[in-house]
Amino acid sequence: MERRRRAGALDSRHAVKRSEQAPLRCWAEIDLAAIQHNARVATRTSRCGIIGVIKANAYGLGAVPVARALSGLVEMFGVATLDEALELRAGGIRTTPILLLGARVPEERELVVRNGFVPCISSVPEAKAWDALAAKRCKSLFPVHVDIDTGMGRMGFTEGDWNARTIRALAALKNLRIEGIASHFPSADEDQRFTRRQMRRFGLLQMLAVEHGLAPRMAHIGNSAGILSSPELHTVSNFARPGLMLFGVSPIAARQHLLKPALTWKTHITLVRELPRGSSISYGRTFVTKKPATRVATLAAGYADGYPRALSGRRADILIRGRRCALLGRVTMDQIMVDVTGVPAKAGDEAVLIGSQGREHISVAEVAAKAGTIPWEILTRISRRVTRTYLPS
Repeated sequence: MERRRRAGALDSRHAVKRSEQAPLRCWAEIDLAAIQHNARVATRTSRCGIIGVIKANAYGLGAVPVARALSGLVEMFGVATLDEALELRAGGIRTTPILLLGARVPEERELVVRNGFVPCISSVPEAKAWDALAAKRCKSLFPVHVDIDTGMGRMGFTEGDWNARTIRALAALKNLRIEGIASHFPSADEDQRFTRRQMRRFGLLQMLAVEHGLAPRMAHIGNSAGILSSPELHTVSNFARPGLMLFGVSPIAARQHLLKPALTWKTHITLVRELPRGSSISYGRTFVTKKPATRVATLAAGYADGYPRALSGRRADILIRGRRCALLGRVTMDQIMVDVTGVPAKAGDEAVLIGSQGREHISVAEVAAKAGTIPWEILTRISRRVTRTYLPS
């Protein structure tokens, strides 16, 4: 009952219609054609079929629009939560299977089976619970993927537990179809020696499955880093799970040229003022002007929009009129200030937080590095009050 109330509340919230539409304040432009290009790169590079990972609202870019753009380019979608899967179904994603990448709590299983989502399993007792539910609710075999922990330490059968007894117990279940076998790279962007050993072990674990009665049609281990750094990936898997690279960010810097950035994050200048020497800017007075006169632009973006507060004092830039303009002082909840001395900026001008303007470009990776974090976090922290707009595919 609690889940139904919560889902209803979410539906009601999104169903509210405004009588007036406010002008764009802070917005993200999503290039759907770039996402499609990146999906094709993932297919071509991995030489595998694709499970498009669009968890966390498609890494902040909008799950339903992104899923629609990827329709026909991927065989499955991968999400982290049941709510994410239900959102895709409600958004009209009905024919492409949806894989639930994380473990499920028992209370979720009924909804998973009822909606035909595909769970991953990590133990024989868990598999038996799904089998018993499928016996009551399914007219045909219920598909599941088995996950084997080859180094991530997050979920899955341990390699020691993946033995003849375990495999035969799974093969004996009458109401499940073991459709896939999966694992996950923990360090494909950092430790190639470990990753190669991990791939070899994953291949051996599949052979063991076949030897004792399981022959899943799908095998997948490769994330974006694995796809871009391991040309031999297809020798141990026939599917791959790109996530970050779909959105134009490569976890392997040397492969960034293969991808097209999908995000341009913009805001407006709301105010331009000239401040004298000795003027303090933002909380804590961490920045005080030193020039006789400094032109300061106030922008309508802050940490409540997802712009990292950690960029304060880290030499971050924003693009205005095609030029890099330095962030001044601390990032506040709703506003940031930048130095536009010598730039003919005025209120109403567009400012680019991430993306291109003129010949300059600020990448997700650059922002992440200056904020002391990773690109995944920068993307997924863009808040819901940032309007998403979509360029046609």
